[in-house]
Amino acid sequence: MKAMGGTLGRRMVKVLAAATGLAMVVGLGACGGTRSGTSTGESSSLEKGATIGISMPTKSEERWNKDGNNLKAKLEDAGYKVILSFADDKPAQQNSDIENMVNNDAKIVVVAAKDGTAVGPAVEKARDAGTKVIAYDRLIMNTKAVDYYATFQLEQVGVLEANYLIDSLGLKDGAKGPFNIELFTGSPDDNNAKYFFKGAWDLLQPYFESGVLVSPSNHGGGVTKDFTVDDWQKISVQSWKTEQAQKDMESILDSTYSQGQKLNAVLSPYDGITQGVINAIQSKRPDMQPGTDSWPFMTGQDAMEIAVANISQGLQGQTVFKNVNDLADAVYDMIIEIAEGKEVTGLNGKFNNNTIEVPSKLLDPVSITKDNLSDLVKAGYVTQDKFDQLTK
Repeated sequence: MKAMGGTLGRRMVKVLAAATGLAMVVGLGACGGTRSGTSTGESSSLEKGATIGISMPTKSEERWNKDGNNLKAKLEDAGYKVILSFADDKPAQQNSDIENMVNNDAKIVVVAAKDGTAVGPAVEKARDAGTKVIAYDRLIMNTKAVDYYATFQLEQVGVLEANYLIDSLGLKDGAKGPFNIELFTGSPDDNNAKYFFKGAWDLLQPYFESGVLVSPSNHGGGVTKDFTVDDWQKISVQSWKTEQAQKDMESILDSTYSQGQKLNAVLSPYDGITQGVINAIQSKRPDMQPGTDSWPFMTGQDAMEIAVANISQGLQGQTVFKNVNDLADAVYDMIIEIAEGKEVTGLNGKFNNNTIEVPSKLLDPVSITKDNLSDLVKAGYVTQDKFDQLTK
């Protein structure tokens, strides 16, 4: 993995310190069975030029294009053949893609699942053919047919988002509010979305308990102090779609904020969802203006280009940066170790997928605001030219 430099590197050290205690939590009830006959050491190596499959969930989201192409380029540079596919948000298509990879003698398949449960039959066929399966960023559920998992400290994403809102509203300094907040979670078919929400809700729920935070709309049946992590799908956004988030937010504004009521904050787990919220506010409440007290504090995730622009313009307050270059590096290292018959190193956690405890490599996310937005350039995530275009 490439090391982060400058300010971002120091921030990652701080995040690591905060996340160390989460390393065990990330396993969340890791009490299931272990895979029989599987170990982290490999008994045989692959020939140079072997085929590696990479299955991404969609091309419609910026990050999956980066993830897939980053990893493909690294593997091809190392002399491997690569089959890269995008499933167009269709679980059946992803299953077909994976089966095609196995039929083309892929020795290792990397899967960022569209639906972590639906992809099970395809990876089981891969396992039966002797193919190693690596779950990429999204855990593959309810099957023994997953050898490794690589992702970020998932709950820490929510922790960073919640802390941004808590700090922005002055809650730690004793601000009493009550502050109006609306909450969104990610796609109901993405296992990661629950962890993101848990990290945030564990910090926000006590403020609902005390009445400092309130969600006055009936979104998802209403978010109150009695809302639980297991209720997260009630406020989810299918496929993380901007359009669905905009529709949901417009409904919230029409029902609850149409008479000039103040909206103080929005918990959004993803930049695309945040964009939908922004679109809705600009459409329904043009009196709310960025850079003034009338504009709500908003979170996000993935440091998308649109988020870089939005943060620079005061439309979005924060995003969580998960450096997909580092994730590609981590999975590349994993693949090379498997291919060379070596023990996989850097495993620092386990995730229970309801069937087995999957050995996992967990990286650290970083909170990005206007104050450290340029750290994305220092990290090599965006070029200086692109950054200047987005922020001018």
